[in-house]
Amino acid sequence: MKKPVQRPKLVLASKSPRRRYLLQQAGIEFSVVPSEFDENSAQQSSPDTYVKFLAESKALDIAQKYPDSWIVGADTIVLIDDTILGKPAGAEQARAMLKRLSGRTHRVLTGYCICHKNKACFFSDTVTTQVHFKELSQAEIDWYIGSGEPFDKAGAYAIQGIGTVLVERVNGSYTNVVGLPVCEVFDFLIKHGVIDLTTEDRCQRSAVRPVAGQNYSRSDQ
Repeated sequence: MKKPVQRPKLVLASKSPRRRYLLQQAGIEFSVVPSEFDENSAQQSSPDTYVKFLAESKALDIAQKYPDSWIVGADTIVLIDDTILGKPAGAEQARAMLKRLSGRTHRVLTGYCICHKNKACFFSDTVTTQVHFKELSQAEIDWYIGSGEPFDKAGAYAIQGIGTVLVERVNGSYTNVVGLPVCEVFDFLIKHGVIDLTTEDRCQRSAVRPVAGQNYSRSDQ
């Protein structure tokens, strides 16, 4: 199977290992330069506007440093009862979040932004996926917390990890719940000539090329 051929350089403005994995699975070559934008400086607004603003801010932060590259920024939040569930600070907070999600449908919103400073190209949007949890017993919640997986994940679960057993059904983009709406991103990159599906050339298997001195071991939503 032919892989998409990369043309202009693409940079992921995130240290999230999940977003890196998703782009790699799509056969896209890219570099990783995490944004240092302070999320705490963002003003609260409607959830879809807020998460899109965070993605825009991260992308623009890196675009200033790499004006001749295509930049992808993203941010993901979990929303239930109009309340944003962030990463739990400890076991009790994780337990409270999982109890709140148990047996109910919540929304996962990912804002994403793709821009190129020198081409004066800027696009951003928010994609929403509905996720329904099974009814969780106390034993299941304790078991999952004991796995250690909830503690660096928004909403206290990872659908691509052990947390997949908590999810009864998904309505919408699965990759959006993981951290990036890959279909939408891929379509944009094709439309703007960042990747090419028609060439006969073969590109090497996609690989992340970290910037020297950066540490990407931590998770990031």
